[in-house]
Amino acid sequence: MSEQILYFEDFEVGTCFTSPARTITEADVVNFAGLSGDYNALHVDAEYAKSSVYGERIAHGLLGLAVSSGLFTRTELNRRMAPSLIALLGIQSWRFLGLLKIGDTIHLEVEIVEKEETSKPDRGFVYFKRKMLNQRGEVVQEGTTPMLIRRK
Repeated sequence: MSEQILYFEDFEVGTCFTSPARTITEADVVNFAGLSGDYNALHVDAEYAKSSVYGERIAHGLLGLAVSSGLFTRTELNRRMAPSLIALLGIQSWRFLGLLKIGDTIHLEVEIVEKEETSKPDRGFVYFKRKMLNQRGEVVQEGTTPMLIRRK
């Protein structure tokens, strides 16, 4: 793909993009606990977590969601659509399907799943299915994000 700006008309349902990868670190979990105020023992207490069903500390699910947002911004897709992007309209049916562990290396697979015209002729909705995969290829989180995109 060239680096031309993507407008509503340019998006094709079924087109897929992949983000760079990123490893979830101890610092990520500690900083997210401090930022969010979520000090659940499963995330911050190693001794407690050892006796849990997981056997170890796990990262916050919402940390994964936040990191997925950042990974999306690192895609070629985002670079090309940024000038025409009006708004992120929400997060639909985000699901936590697997554990996100400290040391996991994750990336996103993004697919354009739907386009919808609006009542305003200068914009449209584009729906992106985001799947977060770990280093073993397991989908650990997924959901759809509708975005409002300018038309040509």
